[in-house]
Amino acid sequence: MKYIILLGDGMSDESLEQLGGKSPLQAAKTPNMDFMAKNGKLGLAKTVPEGYPPGSDVANLSVFGYDPAGCYTGRSPLEAASIGVELGPDDVAFRLNLVNLSPHGGKLYMQDYSAGHISAEEGRELIEELQKVLGSDEFHFYPGVGYRHLMVWHGGKNAMTLVPPHDITGKDILEYMPKGEGADRLIYLMNASQMVLYNHPQHKKRTAEDKLPANSIWLWGHGRAPQMPTYREKYGLSGAVISAVDLIRGIGVYAGLEVIKVEGATGYVNTNYKGKAEAALKALESLDFVYLHVEAPDEASHSGNLSDKIKAIEQFDELVVGAVLEGIKKFGDYRILCLPDHPTPLSIMTHTSDPVPFILYSGETGNPANVAGYDEESAKSTGLVVEEGFRLMEMMLGAVPSP
Repeated sequence: MKYIILLGDGMSDESLEQLGGKSPLQAAKTPNMDFMAKNGKLGLAKTVPEGYPPGSDVANLSVFGYDPAGCYTGRSPLEAASIGVELGPDDVAFRLNLVNLSPHGGKLYMQDYSAGHISAEEGRELIEELQKVLGSDEFHFYPGVGYRHLMVWHGGKNAMTLVPPHDITGKDILEYMPKGEGADRLIYLMNASQMVLYNHPQHKKRTAEDKLPANSIWLWGHGRAPQMPTYREKYGLSGAVISAVDLIRGIGVYAGLEVIKVEGATGYVNTNYKGKAEAALKALESLDFVYLHVEAPDEASHSGNLSDKIKAIEQFDELVVGAVLEGIKKFGDYRILCLPDHPTPLSIMTHTSDPVPFILYSGETGNPANVAGYDEESAKSTGLVVEEGFRLMEMMLGAVPSP
């Protein structure tokens, strides 16, 4: 038996006036997901437990089959694992975004949480400079991918309130600055970074090219190293993870999965969808399980770009779902779980904790379900609700019956 999870990050949304009351999933052309929805099991799953923030970290842990209540310590420790940074027991990891802040009327606003989707090479260049100027025995800056990087505070504080930058696009940052014990140290670093980045040649270069420069860092998603059983220990499976995002790769590292990097996988609408599907099918030749993650719909939502979101959903359906549906047949017995991790409504450009539509498909085509296709309303109409999202993995394995 082969198992694969196909995850379109942030695909789920709300009905939109500009789409005639349809959601992006309803408006997008998704014949492959529609086919699976009609011939498989369609329902809603709550991937974000009560009391937890609706982040990709919590939601993806659930989809991987881990109960966040037993292992979630924060986003950044997972990202640290992805780039090979081993955390000590007293270390606190922080997600570091390179951002663009815009002054107006004596206030500073979050103009862009990704500094104009800065490239990996440019991002690395800036993080290396920050490490040179601000790094110490206490604080260490590590380059990641694009605008997503890492800072480790050795012997640091952990009881702070930090806000994701994509939650405050267009807002005055003052009320969203770090709060709690140790927050003053982080605020110092964020302020000090602004002078370092302003004086870097890249600032002048990107400005001259009419690109948003990275003019500050933003620290968030902190935590200490989690304790998690591997997939071999938990499910008796070998497997791999395919994603352009350090967070997802990091969960894979803790899960003991092989991390497969695909050339041209960017995390944006221009990602290598086809390459991811081909890599997943290749991996299934020798492994039991693959977690294939596509970030593009979520990035489009955070940018408030409706056309890009629909395009990302359609490309995910055609180039990932369609390719996997066709290629996986050669293995005989298989099961596919297809879903988003959380909704990312375009209207608010950030995540919510609402249940997400999921499909569980095992290659059967008889007795099609009476649903319109794969979308939020169709999933709701089935009456199937999985209250604990981490049970989806058990359902796919057949370890527990569906509700």
